[in-house]
Parts: sequence; structure tokens; C-alpha cells
Amino acid sequence: MANVKTKWVCQSCGYEAPKYMGKCPECSSWGSFVEETVLPENTKSVKSQSHTDIVEVCKISDVVADKTVRLSTGFEEFDRVLGGGTVAGSVILIAGDPGIGKSTIVLQTAGAIAKSDKKVLYVCAEESAAQVKLRAERLKVNSENIFIYSQTDIDNIKLQIEKIEPDFLIIDSIQAVYDNNISSGAGSVSQIRECTNVLTDIAKRNDITTIIIGHVTKDGSIAGPRVLEHMVDVVLSFEGDKYKTYRILRGIKNRFGSTNEIGIFNMDENGLNEISNPNELFLSERSKAASAGSTIIMASEGSRVLTAEIQALVGTTAYPAPRRVTNGIDYNRLLQILAVIEKRVGLKFNTSDVYVNITGGIEIDEPAADLGIALAIISCAQDVIVPNDVILLGEIGLSGEIRKINNLEKRISEAQKLGFKKVIIPKNNLTNKNYSLELVEVERITDAIVAAINTK
Repeated sequence: MANVKTKWVCQSCGYEAPKYMGKCPECSSWGSFVEETVLPENTKSVKSQSHTDIVEVCKISDVVADKTVRLSTGFEEFDRVLGGGTVAGSVILIAGDPGIGKSTIVLQTAGAIAKSDKKVLYVCAEESAAQVKLRAERLKVNSENIFIYSQTDIDNIKLQIEKIEPDFLIIDSIQAVYDNNISSGAGSVSQIRECTNVLTDIAKRNDITTIIIGHVTKDGSIAGPRVLEHMVDVVLSFEGDKYKTYRILRGIKNRFGSTNEIGIFNMDENGLNEISNPNELFLSERSKAASAGSTIIMASEGSRVLTAEIQALVGTTAYPAPRRVTNGIDYNRLLQILAVIEKRVGLKFNTSDVYVNITGGIEIDEPAADLGIALAIISCAQDVIVPNDVILLGEIGLSGEIRKINNLEKRISEAQKLGFKKVIIPKNNLTNKNYSLELVEVERITDAIVAAINTK
């Protein structure tokens, strides 16, 4: 009997080694190597030939790209993130924390697709058909065009796809699907890579729009090999606190549209409901009476402008090293802003704890929020108030200057629509100044402090 060859594969990055290694030299993770059996060459060749079709070479000028093949998901917010709807033959990966609503949004999407006389095959690899039916009844999803298949074997899934010939395919989830020809268990790097490759091949050859649900690790990254994100056409992240009602669908990769778009939903007992005007929703919970440590900014997310409230709390620390806590903004960005305030404004925080929070559960990583963060901190530290009708926009440089930002006209138009009276912006950043609200141009952070606080 021939010796069985094995290899050790890192489950974090897919690095292969001939023997066990405690630490992966590629991603530096510990204890992530799992032993897998190497398939014989004849098995690999037969398997690869079964997926190979003869394709004629053609000139790019002869290829017809039909721009009308997009299909609505039933959610305008979902369509916005996808760039106008799903594309035939595309593979979409949706990842998110447990309980965030991944299965809910795909099942509601399946119901909307089925109403367009399209066949939908829902492969539930983690649940039984009865469990999916219970969720469908709660979401009021019921159609003769939706087929439920509780299966984890990729070969059986392929047979059902060939039999039903669906227009829309849902895999829930890829971590539970396995290939019998691979010795490692379901969810391993090799299993995820091979099963995704098979599903992608089927989707492209048969123009089947495919949604794959993926798990995330404890640090929020998509579980499985990094190559998984390169294999699919669209990568979406479903974010939010599962103990709150708001959900954000964010585009990470999109071959058919922008990656800066986000969709905002509200989760209730009847499923996900899209929020078409989140600005009024986020501001509705804000106190009408202005308080120290609170400012308003306009964040640009693709074609949408979001109004966000920044809250800061500065207090005397009881520990030798003061705390810096952030929620919704980058931690290192806060440290940089604090350093600029100390050097250019003269306020000291070496004996103070600083907490900064973005309300509504959203995350903002663009530098245009710098001025709002800085003024919220200064407002709380000095116990002064920035009025409720003032918007702060601008990036702060290390020398204390206020730098230009993008999409300023769109932000100001949205602020004017929502009834704000004053917007503080970087100097020489705006050409068209024909707005009904007051525009104050500032060059340095000290100028912004005077303009924001000395408001009638």
C-alpha cells in the first residue's frame, strides 16, 4: 500500500508546510495548522477536466455587454450597495457576525426575486428545511419559485443545481459545505477554497446569480483563506450591534459598482426594513438642547451623505495612565487629534480620560470628521457649547491647519435641506457659495474654535 502524503495548512491564511509549525511564517498566527491529505495527481486531473469547457477566443470588440441584466433585490438600499441590483452570473459574498441578520436579508431577497418569476434555490447547509420555513413564515416569504435544499455535500448541491436550473442561488453558509475528495473538515481553508471555486464555476457557466454567506472571525475579518475574497465578484459586510435594531450593509469589493456605498436597515420582528432617510432618524434621538461635548458632522459614504453626532467625554483620570476609548472612529486618529490640540491649542490631557463615540452605531473613517471630533473634545474639556444648528467639516493637519475635503457641495446641500444654519468649512475649498445657510471658512483649528463657540 502506497504511503499517504499529507501537508499542513494554516487555517488563517492558507500557507502550506510539509510539517507542523506552531507559528505561521506568513500571518504569524499560532496553532492554526491542520493536517490534510494530498490528493493523487490522477484524481486532480480528472476533477479539473470535469469543470473544463472549450471556450472560443473572441475579440473584445465583438463581445456584447448587456447593461440591462441587473435584477432588483427588492431592497433599494441593497441595490444601492450592489450598484443598481444583482448581475447575472455574479457571485456575492455576505459576511457578518452571528445573529446580525445575514440569513434574514437573503431570504427576504429570495422572496422578492421569486416574485419576478425567477427560480431561487436556497441551500441551507446549517439548518433544516423546516427551520428555514419557520423563518420564511415570520418574514411572510412564500412562493412556488423558491426551492429549499438542506445539504452540505457540494456534489449533491451540483446535481440539484443542474436539475432545477435556478436563476438565483443562495448558499448558507460556505463554512458548512464540504467536498468528499478533500480530507480536511468543513470550514477548513482547502474546503472553503475548493467549494467556492466549484460554485463560482457553475455561476459563470450558467449565468446564475449566487449569494454566499460567510462567517467572520473574532476580529471581524472574513473566516477562511484570503483568496476567497478574490474569487468572488462582490464582498459585502453586514455590520451593527445585534442587541440594537440598526444594520449597515457595506461594500468592501464590487466589480460592478462603487465600494463606498452603504445600505442602512432596521431590524424588527418582521425582518429587515430599509431606511431611506437615515439622517432624520439619527438626529431624532438627539436632545434639542445643546450640551457640551456634542457636535454634528456630515460623513460622505459613496453617493450618500450621512449626518452623525459626535459625543466626547473628558474627565479626570484615577489611574497613572489616562484612558483613550473610541467607538466608531479609529483609535490612532483620536491620539493624533489629541496631540494636535495639546500642541496647537494648549489644552493638556495627560491627566484626563477621553472618550469619543459616534451615535447610531455607524463607523466613520474619513478625515473630514477630524474637526467635529476635535471640537467635541474641546467643548467638553472647557464646558462650552457648540450650537445644535452648526455643522463642522474639515481635516486637521499636524500643524493645526484645516485641510480641504471632498464632496463638500453635497454635504452642504444636505445640511441646508435638514435646516442647519451654519457650516464651518476649510478655506478655499468651495467655489459655489450660493447657499441660504451661513458658510464660515477657517484656516486653523483655533479659527474653528472661535467660529463654532462664538455663535449667536
